[in-house]
Amino acid sequence: MDTVEKIVEDFASDIAMGPFSSGTRLRDMIRAIRACKTAAEERAVVRRECAEIREAIGENQQEIRHRNMAKLMFIHMLGYPTHFGQMECLKLIAAAGYPEKRIGYLGLMLLLDERQEVLMLVTNSLKQDLNHSNQFIVGLALCALGNICSAEMARDLSPEVERLMRSRDVNTKKKAALCAIRIVRKVPDLAENFMGLASSLLKEKHHGILISAVQLCTELCKASKDALEYLRKNCVEGLVRILRDVSNSSYAPEYDVAGISDPFLHIRVLKLMRILGQGDADCSEYMNDILAQVATKNESNKNAANAILYVALNMLMRAITVDTQAVQRHRTTILECVKDADASIRKRALELVFLLVNDTNVKPLTKELVDYLDSADPDFKEDLTAKICSIVEKFSQEKLWYLDQMFKVLSLAGNHVKDDVWHALVVVISNASELQGYSVRLLYMALQAFVDQGSLVRVAVWCIGEYGEMLVNNVGMLQGEEPITVTESDAVDAVQLALNRYSADVTTQAMCLVALLKLSSRFPSTSERIKQIVSQNKKNIVLELQQRSIEFSSIIQRHQSIRPSLLERMPALDEASYLLRRASATQATLAADKPTPAVTPGGLKLPNGVAKPATSPLVDLLDLSSDDVPAITTASTTTAPNDFLQDLLGIGGISSSPAAAPSSASTDILIDLLSIGSSPSQNGPPAADSTPAQGTKSAPAVPQDMDLLDGLPSNTSVSGPVNHSSITAFQSATLKINFNFKKQPEKPHETTVHATFTNLTSSSYTDFVFQAAVPKFIQLRLDPASGNIVPASGNGSVTQGFSVTNNQHGQKPLAMRIRMSYKVNGEDRLEQGQVSNFPAGL
Repeated sequence: MDTVEKIVEDFASDIAMGPFSSGTRLRDMIRAIRACKTAAEERAVVRRECAEIREAIGENQQEIRHRNMAKLMFIHMLGYPTHFGQMECLKLIAAAGYPEKRIGYLGLMLLLDERQEVLMLVTNSLKQDLNHSNQFIVGLALCALGNICSAEMARDLSPEVERLMRSRDVNTKKKAALCAIRIVRKVPDLAENFMGLASSLLKEKHHGILISAVQLCTELCKASKDALEYLRKNCVEGLVRILRDVSNSSYAPEYDVAGISDPFLHIRVLKLMRILGQGDADCSEYMNDILAQVATKNESNKNAANAILYVALNMLMRAITVDTQAVQRHRTTILECVKDADASIRKRALELVFLLVNDTNVKPLTKELVDYLDSADPDFKEDLTAKICSIVEKFSQEKLWYLDQMFKVLSLAGNHVKDDVWHALVVVISNASELQGYSVRLLYMALQAFVDQGSLVRVAVWCIGEYGEMLVNNVGMLQGEEPITVTESDAVDAVQLALNRYSADVTTQAMCLVALLKLSSRFPSTSERIKQIVSQNKKNIVLELQQRSIEFSSIIQRHQSIRPSLLERMPALDEASYLLRRASATQATLAADKPTPAVTPGGLKLPNGVAKPATSPLVDLLDLSSDDVPAITTASTTTAPNDFLQDLLGIGGISSSPAAAPSSASTDILIDLLSIGSSPSQNGPPAADSTPAQGTKSAPAVPQDMDLLDGLPSNTSVSGPVNHSSITAFQSATLKINFNFKKQPEKPHETTVHATFTNLTSSSYTDFVFQAAVPKFIQLRLDPASGNIVPASGNGSVTQGFSVTNNQHGQKPLAMRIRMSYKVNGEDRLEQGQVSNFPAGL
């Protein structure tokens, strides 16, 4: 806007100083407007100026028409209406002189658009100016046509533009090409008229013409399939030549940008090549070499070069869908881009490497990525680690190779490994009986060198606790593996080191305590020492660790007879069930981020070859039984399955029974993996992090598995069966909810519920929303509420109806979790609870 304003001001001020000038000059008007202190003062100045302009228009004062049009453009830029001056633009365009035409066309482009009917009157003037002998007047007409051309004007003036594209003047030819882009957009049927002209312009040497021609070709490809095929046959060779010439050209000051020769032309050509190469193997093959040259030639310390390199990588990503082998030839170059200093280049190259991986090249590519992991920037390690783990999980055919690669990743970037990755590693180790000794030895040695890598420490501690005797006795030695000397005391030292180093990490500390407990059974001679280490946490401020310390000390001291059976090695975990849970958790996360349901990709496997089965993204949120998947009504997010760590650690305390109950189809397959007690949803106090949030009322203890509504604290809910047709379903200090029930005798499994929401405070609630979640065997349908404002106490209430269908009527009772969100004086509030007092027979 400032640039246009300066042009208008400089041009019109010269006119205003002429001997025939009268009235306020443009410069004086701008100063007067800028001096206004209030909007009212500004409007007064604009009204006065507009009145003078209207008077001049009415008197047909031609000598100050230039100045008035300049004023109108400035007033228009301030947002005031200027439609009364549109005809003045046409009069200036129709004038014979260049100065008048210049201000007229500028006003035309600024004050009018293609929807104005007045624009049809200027078509004849444009046609005359396009045929004018003065190249500058021709340029004005082309600029105006390229900015406000309508479909009718495009059809009428297309022949003139085609003729001007053959002009000898460089500027005229460039502007005509840009004008043709607008014509093709407005009337795609005219694309065939410009195909040959666009192709011929690619042979020019002037970069301005080249970039305009490339833009025109891009627009032609979008407008017509015939044009796309024509340009594929006739332009690919020319584009490759342009890219090669620009890349290899010597320094040219008129095109140089930060040491890069015309990066704008570079990028435009690359984008057009992407369109032409998509879906065409021959074109992609022809482009590959020059793309690789661009990717390696550019200097990464310059932003302009990075922009070109980024586009080149995008091009290769498109080409890989058509001809993978052609892109595979440049694998080394792409791997070098992964090590680029620019973060955007690294991420794009890493995505391309991931697409290049297959069964034949997975090992060398993985080795390159793992080798780079040690020296990679900390900000990039998370992305790099995630891709390496995905590649290893997806393409590994041997468990030994899978374990080796995962151990390397844990050692080099264990703090960047996501939880589900090392969870999967634990599952694999538990099933690879022939590799358990090898794994625990390798992890023990890695722990000595990389104790600062959190995920490595957790996996190593777990393995030492499970397979400690294999570590000490060198059980399961592989061919070529050298034995190591580790005493029972050394194994305990390793776990104690992790326990002391990760004093702030509750998960690691809990795993260390479990590992020490198991080692007390594996190595009886160390029992007294282990008891002393475990007892140090009896006064730990974390309730979970304090409870474990007390219970574990009791087991070591008083229950030596049952300790071997209680702490025996954990059985192999069910990989198929774990994969089911992991895939479901992933789908639930995707479903929360996207409005459309996520679909589990097929073919993802762990090293044992078990495929991930397709499952519903909602997985047993209420955990009422294995097949009671809940239906959530009006909620926009879902909750992931039970946490693997809670199952692995037995969070919530242990039972003193000698053995855990056997698993069944109705229980979670990963409950009580350590076989040292029951699940936390059945025994033990709540975890330390389940304390209600500040400002909400604490609720009676409920199993964590029942907290499906984002883990928010529950408010007080009324419990106990009530055999009435009306119940108080929820009540807190601020809100009361009553349910009234109606049933039809012929449909005992269906119930109509009428909910009444009553405000117990003196402030009204706005944006009130009621949400409910039920198990899968129950169907819930909510009707619209009577309103979204709950008035203050004593001023009424809001009602909402819903119907409940219990498909297992008589076998299972109704169960429901509810959540209410609203605003009080603009502040968001959230309350939730569990309805457990439904009348019998529902």
